[in-house]
Amino acid sequence: MISRRAVLLGLPLVAAGCSAPQTSSPPEMIAQNRYAGPGPRVLSLFTMRNTSSDGGAHSSLLIDAPSQRIIFDPAGSFRHSTIAERNDVLFGVTPEVEAYYISYHARETFYVLQQTVTVGDAVAEQAASLALANGPVAQSFCARATSRLLRQLPGFGSVPQTLFPNALATGFGRLPGVTERTWREDDPDNKALALAEIAMQLR
Repeated sequence: MISRRAVLLGLPLVAAGCSAPQTSSPPEMIAQNRYAGPGPRVLSLFTMRNTSSDGGAHSSLLIDAPSQRIIFDPAGSFRHSTIAERNDVLFGVTPEVEAYYISYHARETFYVLQQTVTVGDAVAEQAASLALANGPVAQSFCARATSRLLRQLPGFGSVPQTLFPNALATGFGRLPGVTERTWREDDPDNKALALAEIAMQLR
């Protein structure tokens, strides 16, 4: 179990809701924040689930391509003043930013299911290109946008086109070679309180 407090320490914070307005960072910030990891090339599907009902609340996709590592976060609420974003794509996703993203969503009322599959360079680059070309997504259409992107990739045609995060996770989980990890935290379901506690530690 990772701690949101530990991950967020030292980072300027921006409160966000589930229907936060679209953000478009300056091109120079996007270029400066570009990050390409050493590999292997993977796609990771994130599904945010209710801890009581297991109901799916949100879908997003980490894309680790040779050119850059990004998160396609359709209609997502994640915001951070030092992380570049354009049209529901988060740029500069280092392992630390990935941990911050996961911790932001995991709390006493929700947990994060991460499903990862290794892909070739060309497939990862195609996924990144599709995410960048997608444009902003309307609220409640996160699973639809993510599943539509995945279905355009070679080897992912069996993934269902769906509006429901859990249906997408089930279909993705049937792909060969998928590994799963669950992230849980026990922070109260009160983002304002969490941000206030962290702000006190940053003084």
